[in-house]
Amino acid sequence: MQAIISLLRGVNVGGHGVLRMDALRSLYESLHLREPRTYLQSGNVVFLAGDPPDELASRIEAGIEREFGLRPAVILRSSNEMSGIVARNPFIGREGVEPAKLLVTFLARTPARTDRQRVLAMNPGPEEMSIEGREIYTYFPNGISKARLSMAAVEKGLRVPGTGRNWNSVTKLLEIARRLETGR
Repeated sequence: MQAIISLLRGVNVGGHGVLRMDALRSLYESLHLREPRTYLQSGNVVFLAGDPPDELASRIEAGIEREFGLRPAVILRSSNEMSGIVARNPFIGREGVEPAKLLVTFLARTPARTDRQRVLAMNPGPEEMSIEGREIYTYFPNGISKARLSMAAVEKGLRVPGTGRNWNSVTKLLEIARRLETGR
């Protein structure tokens, strides 16, 4: 069985889409997803499954809607995919990059090439952005709260929904997935 990382969009942000993590774990168990583990209060669930990730997202979304009356987008990555995401980080090894200021936005699908080019051209700086497949890596040297770059505008320009996690969360989720797969 492979570990799957489930990222819910807009959960427990600003008092909207409130879900208790223990209730979310119970829901995942009821969907026959094994050993669900949550991380933080922002809709991160790591679990074991034999089904391919693309078949699971709509099942999880429907279960959340049925159980809690809301339907956040669910974006899934396997542990192997997450390993590749970590390895492809264009900011790795660069001096002075603070992990807490690095955001990875996980997209529901790969954006069109023309949309990617348009979005990359709109970056006002000092933020740096790279789009690699279904992920956007954005470094906010002054912090996300002081950014000139609007991630809402980026998502609108790409015409693909996504959800962001800071680098520390990304690496922690991968660590949880690896531990699940090895039974530790």
